[in-house]
Amino acid sequence: MEGIFRRFSAQRPEPKGELEHSNPFTLLVAVALSAQATDAGVNKATRALFKIADTPEKMLALGEEGVTQYIKTIGLYRNKAKNVIALSEKLISDFGGEVPKTREELVTLPGVGRKTANVVMSMAFGIPTLAVDTHVFRIGNRLLMAPGKTPDEVEERFLKVIPKPYLFHAHHWLILHGRYTCKARKPECEHCVIADLCKSPEKTCDVPAPLVELPPQRIGDAAE
Repeated sequence: MEGIFRRFSAQRPEPKGELEHSNPFTLLVAVALSAQATDAGVNKATRALFKIADTPEKMLALGEEGVTQYIKTIGLYRNKAKNVIALSEKLISDFGGEVPKTREELVTLPGVGRKTANVVMSMAFGIPTLAVDTHVFRIGNRLLMAPGKTPDEVEERFLKVIPKPYLFHAHHWLILHGRYTCKARKPECEHCVIADLCKSPEKTCDVPAPLVELPPQRIGDAAE
């Protein structure tokens, strides 16, 4: 595990989430909208939305129908619009319009589960957490790094085995590895910097790709 994360770190020293946002509130909304959708798809929809509604008060003023008009291209948009308005209301009534910093408080917001809470805690407030999305879940199981039947099981196992110095960025390294290299349908093992360390029975190559630092990420260019 030390070797795997050391290489991820060398390849991408400062990994970033690929959802566009300007403050903890827009991050919270973007992550909530990203369930069963791509980051690139969410970014396209929220660019115009966040220009006019970057606070719970402005979002509430826009109303459910108003939010719907902006996010129509995202899957489950009606339900998500309802949740965005409901969580904006709750932020105002229960938290003075501020996004709370604890998982316990975050998961009380409509449409916010453990994964969303973990992403917000990490990206908005710098609290080391491990959010398990489809990429992290797949990597944990496919590479036998943290096998589990549920996201919670995978999260628990990862937290036990990820070396502490790497925990803060681990979530992004795993997501980016899953999004760009260890892809769902066809892993690109020949481009993988951990091919020799990987324990996946599916792998097709034992020779690691050259370990070079990747160009800086350009947020907004996330893969579909």
